Amino acid sequence: MDRTSTGDEALVHAVYSEHGRAMLVYATRLLDDRAAAEDVVQEALLRAWRHPDVLTNGRGSVRGWLLTVVRNIVIDRVRARDSRPREVAEEPERPPVARDHADAVAASVTVHAALGTLSDEHRAVLEQVYLHGRNLDEAAVALGVPKGTVKSRSFYALRALRSVMEAR
Repeated sequence: MDRTSTGDEALVHAVYSEHGRAMLVYATRLLDDRAAAEDVVQEALLRAWRHPDVLTNGRGSVRGWLLTVVRNIVIDRVRARDSRPREVAEEPERPPVARDHADAVAASVTVHAALGTLSDEHRAVLEQVYLHGRNLDEAAVALGVPKGTVKSRSFYALRALRSVMEAR
């Protein structure tokens, strides 16, 4: 029997236009995946094309046969998937060399040069607060100045540092 005959193709087109939506809804409900359901419907239509006598023999419901084929294909796919070992995501390969730190080096050189333009008092306050991680009270004790002076010097030091960095 010639499978490419226009009669068989027209029959499959008619079957799809009449039952395709029901097949797709049923397969989507079973699989909970629209793309996989479309593949199942395509496989079911291919089986109908290979066995056109089932569609025209007048025994039983064509839609019932098609939905049974869809169910069987879904069951086969689930069984095939479950019989294989689970796929495990591979860990990304670690680069043989650490990340390029050139940007960090350039930034630290720039900040170091900008800190060199500050007065000793301003630089000392920034070192205590940002480098050593001390709060205002601790920095005041370490520097031997009042807390308000630490606040003031910190404010003016950051402002001066910002203007130097913007100029560069």
